[in-house]
Amino acid sequence: MDFDRINNFENVEMTYVSFLSRGYISKNKHIFDSIKLTSFTKFILESCVYGTPIFKMGNSGKRLLILSGIHGNELPPQLANLELMNELLGEKLNNTVYFIPFASPKSTMNNERSFNDIDLNRSAHITNSLSNMIIQTIEELKIDFVGDFHSTAYNSNPGFESVFSSKNPTPESFLIAKYISGEVGSEIITFDIAGSQYKGAVEDVCNLRGTPAITCEVLSPFASIGKGSFVKSLEQMKSFLTYFGF
Repeated sequence: MDFDRINNFENVEMTYVSFLSRGYISKNKHIFDSIKLTSFTKFILESCVYGTPIFKMGNSGKRLLILSGIHGNELPPQLANLELMNELLGEKLNNTVYFIPFASPKSTMNNERSFNDIDLNRSAHITNSLSNMIIQTIEELKIDFVGDFHSTAYNSNPGFESVFSSKNPTPESFLIAKYISGEVGSEIITFDIAGSQYKGAVEDVCNLRGTPAITCEVLSPFASIGKGSFVKSLEQMKSFLTYFGF
């Protein structure tokens, strides 16, 4: 997978996971009204018009992925991912960090949970689904660890701030979750074996294929940005990075 260096933004490269998922993020008023429109953010939003972009910062150490937008109507982590990218822009990083702020721009544009009626967090094991393309990208880039960031509403699953992990076959999934829980207070939800509860979650497929991964959830109404949820999601992302020495 070839990355192109972006002019005017130091130490940033990008390419696309898919061109089938393109969308206009600006049409989602709930998220667009909350975005800080820096020149870098504008570039990211413009990139989404063509598909699902993946960005790269740094070129050393471990390879990490910050992923958000698997469910397009879970807005706080997508907003937090943009903020984190802006904060790290131009910084000298001791690890390589990949970012997918909008896994499915089309879904985010429409404020919808699914992509073309497919739940991307139940289809990552299905060849050539959009979330499976993300899995293929993770493997092609030899990414070492994955953080998948979501939000959850009251009376949904899980319905409270949490971090999902599993102990087998990748024990470090649980260790990362334990660290994040200790730092930001998110409740740990762990399974003995990845994928034992349901199939097709990005986190589980990563773990089953040998890439330690976790899923973080913050509490927020779907299709909206609940009070404090953006800040909490950003804290979870930063805690994921500090586990690796940031």
